[in-house]
Amino acid sequence: MIKVKMINGTDADLVDLASHAALICYQSEAPKLGEKKIDVKGRLFEVGHHTTLQHSFFTFQIEDIAVGDITFGMHLASPFYNSDQRSGRYCAKMFVEPDFGKIEKYVRDYWPSISEGNMGAVMDYVKKGVDIYHASIAKATEVAKKFIKEERPYINEKALEMNAPKIAQEQMRMFISVIFPTAFDFTINTTALVAMWESAWTPAMRYVTDKMKEALIEKYPDAEFLFNETRRRKSDWSADTSRLSSLNPHRGIRFKPEVELKNICEENEYMVPDSSLTHPVDKLHFTPEMMDNSVSEIKTKIEISTATMGQDQRHRTVRRSEPYFTGNFYLPPLCRELRLGSEARKLMQHWSQICGSLPGTLAMVLAPYGAMVIYAKSGSYNAITHEQGKRLCWCAQEEIYHQGRELRLQIEKLKGKDNPLLKIFEPPCFREGKCAEGQRYCGRDIKIRESGDYFPERKV
Repeated sequence: MIKVKMINGTDADLVDLASHAALICYQSEAPKLGEKKIDVKGRLFEVGHHTTLQHSFFTFQIEDIAVGDITFGMHLASPFYNSDQRSGRYCAKMFVEPDFGKIEKYVRDYWPSISEGNMGAVMDYVKKGVDIYHASIAKATEVAKKFIKEERPYINEKALEMNAPKIAQEQMRMFISVIFPTAFDFTINTTALVAMWESAWTPAMRYVTDKMKEALIEKYPDAEFLFNETRRRKSDWSADTSRLSSLNPHRGIRFKPEVELKNICEENEYMVPDSSLTHPVDKLHFTPEMMDNSVSEIKTKIEISTATMGQDQRHRTVRRSEPYFTGNFYLPPLCRELRLGSEARKLMQHWSQICGSLPGTLAMVLAPYGAMVIYAKSGSYNAITHEQGKRLCWCAQEEIYHQGRELRLQIEKLKGKDNPLLKIFEPPCFREGKCAEGQRYCGRDIKIRESGDYFPERKV
């Protein structure tokens, strides 16, 4: 069962704080907090004056939720939260010692109508992905060491031994189902929580937001009026899986993410920010001289793995369209080197076969990490500058680096090698000549920025 615990909340009473925020707008003298309560329900909430309720924030620790119920649920649509999730690169126990009993219970808890036959098929499929992972993880680690030495000549032996298993795990997880449990801290304000509770579209989302609601009301009983069951969404939503049919002639293995530059909306010429505005604190959205960069934007359409979709969602100032599964599987360089394409196709076939007899919300969160999704993206120059400064760093996973690299190449082809827009696609080490990651320095040859290709294809 998913565990939801409020670990922090605004100290002031929620209704007191909303009342204070409303009164300060209409009084010549500032009110004292808690001295006067107004009718928050009638005067503020029901008439839509919701900024007054957004001064209260709550942090929840959520454990044993499926990765897929975060990617296709808690993180999918709303940008109004802060979140930190357990890493699929650093937490080896997630895949090395899977608790299949916990996964089976998760399915039974949130999809109680599933038949015994379907339950057996689901668990057979989940275990098959784990078998592929376990059969190849040791070899993948050795290949990772070889590739790291080739690409990162200045990495020290300690960092090599530490990073090779993590990178191998990150790439081999493509065969693991995103129904595997994880954990995250999630911070949200009052009205964003209410909106998420009303909009929840999967069984796990409804459960989690119910537990959030209960924790909030326990702390602030006067706020119970915020939650009205009649306004709550009744229907489910799931990412389209219809393209998984074995008759789809386009289905197959992909070795790189697909990126299509759709449009550059140039309201203003790109203003190249000084590096002090981007690292270590990103001040692009807080600096008046950079405001013109917020009205011009870059639009793309991308096809990436479900794993990298989860990474992509971390950039909440970038807007995204509804995703759907393409039927393709992303095979990272280590898996390609180990010739695991046949295993990938069989796993996708296995997933496709069980999807038709399952609820869409369950089929969705059974997807392997490597199952590819497609969606459109749109971000202002400021938003994309922040995104690509992080993603073209070699500490970022290989696939999301290649997504940024491909977009850079397309803009270079369209605009020329000297166009200022290419400055968007530069990690801090390219601009400054030194790594901004400190002890996490990847070991690449930074000097090549002066004479060579600083944005090559990577394997790790």
